[in-house]
Amino acid sequence: MNEVSWTHLLALTLALVFVIEGIGPLLMPNRWRLFLLQLSQQRSASLQKYGGIMVVIGLISLYYLWP
Repeated sequence: MNEVSWTHLLALTLALVFVIEGIGPLLMPNRWRLFLLQLSQQRSASLQKYGGIMVVIGLISLYYLWP
């Protein structure tokens, strides 16, 4: 198996993030706008809590999925 460089892996990861994040506005722009409006009206503490949960889930996933 070929060794993948960190920069290549980072570029692939960012490309995948762009694809996944772009699906919502591409397919459902009106619902996406409403979602962002609702999100912008949330308290900062709630957003920090959700962000922290997402980071922890991501780190745990990386730990178990990394070869």
